Amino acid sequence: MTSPEDQSPAPRPSGASHPADPEIRDRVYRSSGGIAGGVLLLALVGWLGIDAIVAGEGRTPWLALATMILLVPLIVALTLRPAVFASQERMRVRNPFRVIVLPWGQIATLRSGYSNEALTVGGTRFQLWSIPVSLRARKRATRRVSRAAAGQDARGGRGAAALGAFGGGRGRAGAVAADGPARAGADRAMDDLRGLWEAREKEESAQGEVSVRWAWEILGPAAAGAVVLAILLAVG
Repeated sequence: MTSPEDQSPAPRPSGASHPADPEIRDRVYRSSGGIAGGVLLLALVGWLGIDAIVAGEGRTPWLALATMILLVPLIVALTLRPAVFASQERMRVRNPFRVIVLPWGQIATLRSGYSNEALTVGGTRFQLWSIPVSLRARKRATRRVSRAAAGQDARGGRGAAALGAFGGGRGRAGAVAADGPARAGADRAMDDLRGLWEAREKEESAQGEVSVRWAWEILGPAAAGAVVLAILLAVG
């Protein structure tokens, strides 16, 4: 489940051509499930690794230490690190091994399928790791909308409302699907981002170039741990 968090509005440069919109606040999107899983994995690796270092004999402590140096950065990268930061000017995507800065004016579309992605005007596609798609959550949301539509129809509502839940989101049931609690968490997060993008993509302050940076703070320690582990295994 993805949890958005409100942040303070980003300060606008003094040379901006128009005042900041107080209704648009910076937001952060993370996966609460990923964070919980990462904490559990780190606790497990720490417990097993420290036990092997303290109680192990021979090469075991060194193997355990090298394994921890390799695994801890990878676990952090895949679970705790991913986040999407949305401000008035841009969207910053912090994926496991890269940080991508996407000004709103450089985004062609934000789309959802089996994964949530941002497509730039240049045709480059970036996956949003911190907003994972849950097909199970979508099915639950669809069932809730279906039950709500059936209930409305049984109480004398128009049959077109039930059809609207599945045909483009039109009608009263479609409104419940788009705005109510029946909407899957990842889909609600993408709706928020699309709203920001549509509101800001034409603004002068939301233009610029796409930038991509490798996360050497993750790759460096993981590579060091892999090298040390390979040397220890090679020397026997």
